[in-house]
Amino acid sequence: MPELPEVETVRRGLERQTHGFAIARVVVHRARAVASPQDPEAFAAALQGCTVQHWRRRGKYLISHLASDGGDGGHWGVHLRMTGQFLWLDEPRPPCSHTRVQLWDAQGQELRFIDTRSFGQMWWIPPGEPPEAVMGGLRRLGPEPLGPDFTPSYLQGRLHGSARPIKNALLDQALVAGVGNIYADESLFAAGIRPHTPAGQLRLPQLERLVRALVEVLETSIGAGGTTFSDFRDLTGTNGNYGGVAWVYRRGGEPCRRCGTAIERQKLAGRSSHWCPNCQH
Repeated sequence: MPELPEVETVRRGLERQTHGFAIARVVVHRARAVASPQDPEAFAAALQGCTVQHWRRRGKYLISHLASDGGDGGHWGVHLRMTGQFLWLDEPRPPCSHTRVQLWDAQGQELRFIDTRSFGQMWWIPPGEPPEAVMGGLRRLGPEPLGPDFTPSYLQGRLHGSARPIKNALLDQALVAGVGNIYADESLFAAGIRPHTPAGQLRLPQLERLVRALVEVLETSIGAGGTTFSDFRDLTGTNGNYGGVAWVYRRGGEPCRRCGTAIERQKLAGRSSHWCPNCQH
């Protein structure tokens, strides 16, 4: 599943390419791609005639404000889930079998949503309603890891007395929004903390290292356009470049890039975790 850097990469691409995009026509090919309203035709009718404004990201969600006839057109929300991706097309091209939603402007330029696994979702939020009122997942999100509220003291308070592994805690979107398997592994390596360490046992200096490491890893990946793992593509169909320099993720049995010790792999709560037994204590 795309994580914060991949979703942020998509957000930036959408902001560059679709700000001011006047939606003239919408076709929904797969009804399950639309979470709200329940009728896909109502979703298409709501977006037609609207102009896309700025895009923002909240966790792994994308949200754009819409303008309609100079007024409020509501909001358009998107979650890519596992394999959802947007593709921008200047010229007509036949849709592939995994095309779920197509949007065109009057000049024939197209924004296409492709989703192999069909788990991605879209929402239209009526004018006057906050996105959280319709997109229930937004209400359960913790602070942004790149924002001012994600601090060592915040983590210390939330993790106090917790026996669950710190890796599992980082995957909890109610604790910190947007972090998934890749960047949890990478940030724990950078902080020198083993993934199965009970979260409540981490001292403040360790949490300070973890917060700093997570921010650095996320910013590095955003700069690389995300990672190549999990079929991620940006609006041009290009892979991210972070995966080739991953320290531990998907490198089980390979030598640590820092010390040469074999990277270990273990399942935690059903998810693969990777770490260096020498560099992480």
